[in-house]
Order: sequence, then structure tokens, then C-alpha cells
Amino acid sequence: MLFRSMNLADVLTVVLVVLALLTVFVALWLLTAGLFPRLADACAERLGASPLACAAVGLIALLPVVALGFLLNRAAPNALGRLVAALVFIGTLLAALAGSTGLALRLGRGLASADDAQASWRQVRRGGVVLALTFLLVITLPLVLIPGLGALILALARGKRDRKSTRLN
Repeated sequence: MLFRSMNLADVLTVVLVVLALLTVFVALWLLTAGLFPRLADACAERLGASPLACAAVGLIALLPVVALGFLLNRAAPNALGRLVAALVFIGTLLAALAGSTGLALRLGRGLASADDAQASWRQVRRGGVVLALTFLLVITLPLVLIPGLGALILALARGKRDRKSTRLN
């Protein structure tokens, strides 16, 4: 017998873990939008202007980082090396989530409400809830995180280029 039958406690455990993960996603998007509002706006602009370019940059950036994480994990002789490998994966996931804040903001702007003038974070919350609910269809998770990583990289690169040109003038 490959699978054992699930009782009600098992079902509730799975449901509550999934709900907790979806809540954490929305909380991270709100945290990013609250701490770095210009970055969230820049990511939203990037994802709106060129979503395929963001996905391409995200994929190009993701592949070497994942390879590095696997190599570190495989070559690690002790727990410290495996911890470093785990931190590489977690850092990449957090960066992708930070970039996907732009998508949550963009979705929230599309679902506008009269209350948005008083509190712009409501746009991120509204879009984040919709985006998190799409994660129940598991295929959408990488389709959001990879372009999010690309949007973050492009927004940071543009911000650095803008600061450099401002200093030169």
C-alpha cells in the first residue's frame, strides 16, 4: 500500500499549512511594499512594460544560483556548508518574492477601490491575495517568481544606472 488513508486531522493539517504559506506570501509582499515602495513601483513598471524580458532575465539569473546551491550542498563536508547552500536557496526565493511584489501591486492597481487614495498598501494586499490564491494551482508559482526575480534585477540595475547618471551631471 503506497498511500495510507488520511483522517480529518491530516486533512486539517494540510489545509492549515497551505493557508499559512499563502498568508506568508501576502505578508512578505506587504513588507516589501512598505519598506521599499520605490522598488515595488519599479518592479511593477518593469513587469508591466516587458514581462517576457523579466522572465528571461529571471531564468538566466536563477539557473546559475540553483546550480551553485546544489554544488555547495553536494560538496559540503559538514552542516555549515549545507547551511550556506540552504541560505543561497532561501535568499533567491526572498529576492524573487520581493520582485513579485510589483506583480501584486500591478494586480491591486487593476482592482482599484475608492479607499486606495488613503492607503496605497491596500493595492498590494488586494493584488497579493489574488496572486496568492492563484498559487493553489502550483504551476503559477514559478510563473510568478521567475519574472519577479527578473523584475527585481532589472529594477535594481536601472536604479543603479540612474544614480550613476545623476552623480555625473
